[in-house]
Amino acid sequence: MNIHEYQGKELLRQYGVAVPNGKVAFSVEEAVEAAKELGSQVNVVKAQIHAGGRGKAGGVKVAKNLEEVRTYASEILGKTLVTHQTGPEGKEVKRLLVEEGCDIQKEYYIGLVLDRATSRIVLMASEEGGTEIEEVAEATPEKIFKEIIDPAVGLQGFQARRIAFNINIQKELIGQAVKFMMGLYQVFVEKDASIAEINPLVTTGDGKVMALDAKFNFDSNALYRQKNVLAFRDLEEEDEKEIEASKYDLSYIALDGNIGCMVNGAGLAMATMDIIKHYNGDPANFLDVGGGATAEKVTEAFKIILSDDKVKGIFVNIFGGIMKCDIIAEGVVEATKQVGLEIPLVVRLEGTNVELGKKILSESGLNITAADSMADGAQKIVSLVK
Repeated sequence: MNIHEYQGKELLRQYGVAVPNGKVAFSVEEAVEAAKELGSQVNVVKAQIHAGGRGKAGGVKVAKNLEEVRTYASEILGKTLVTHQTGPEGKEVKRLLVEEGCDIQKEYYIGLVLDRATSRIVLMASEEGGTEIEEVAEATPEKIFKEIIDPAVGLQGFQARRIAFNINIQKELIGQAVKFMMGLYQVFVEKDASIAEINPLVTTGDGKVMALDAKFNFDSNALYRQKNVLAFRDLEEEDEKEIEASKYDLSYIALDGNIGCMVNGAGLAMATMDIIKHYNGDPANFLDVGGGATAEKVTEAFKIILSDDKVKGIFVNIFGGIMKCDIIAEGVVEATKQVGLEIPLVVRLEGTNVELGKKILSESGLNITAADSMADGAQKIVSLVK
């Protein structure tokens, strides 16, 4: 789960991590009022969307007076920002962060991420702040420094100091930088984050070390114990179909193709998408109904797939282990009747109660194409859609 920059800074503030003063605004008038309350000579008006690259897309403006705050807020609110992370469709800006300006001396990059290769949290840093870390990694990888953190003892002071020296933070600000990194690590661990990215971390003319931006991503499997983090969820930033799927404990991710996929098991779902591509088709989604799917779950899965106007055919690929094929077959028949399916449907069943499942499908009287194997099913649905 992603959150907005202003929400990330709110979390950092709770842990004593330095951030500029700022206020969220949902209208132009609120933005102007926020700037008045901040009382700063210079204010920064920032678009709040779940994507990076906002500055390059015109979503971050420096205002030198209240009239400029009003002008920039009017320009940005309601605008569709297209960045390298939003895709070509972009995202509409529905809220702003109005923040006091600061005298930036130098910009740095600080990030925490889970490294799956070592099963450890890694602290990454670079003195090339303000640019995409991927660009730094490609052009000047020697400027990225890493500290692998032992989970038994957490981030140690000497590791944070070593990072601060490596990225050439001013000697008199080393102590502040270490405190900043220790606080950031505490937020990361205690709030079950999977990514924490401060880009840029800045040193200022009045001798402060603070986060000028804050990007957080949280482990959705841990949200049940992070109620205050869950309260930050902005449903308007998420795909409607993915939100609906989460209500039924379905793993759904929308894609750009026209063949809807309903599969049980993440590995089989990935393989199903691969084999559709192999036969020159394009999957419209990743959808894992899980091992304990019910007829109701299958019906809801069909409704979610069909809510995508691009879908021109559906491939159901089920391997019955814990999940019995007859239950899936009943769900497919029920869903087909409920939604009045008019597009091609190919079903491949294998595993527990497979014969009973096939019997239910064949006796349903519905226009369902049976497949003998995954490859056979993929070929048939690609052919029917084309």
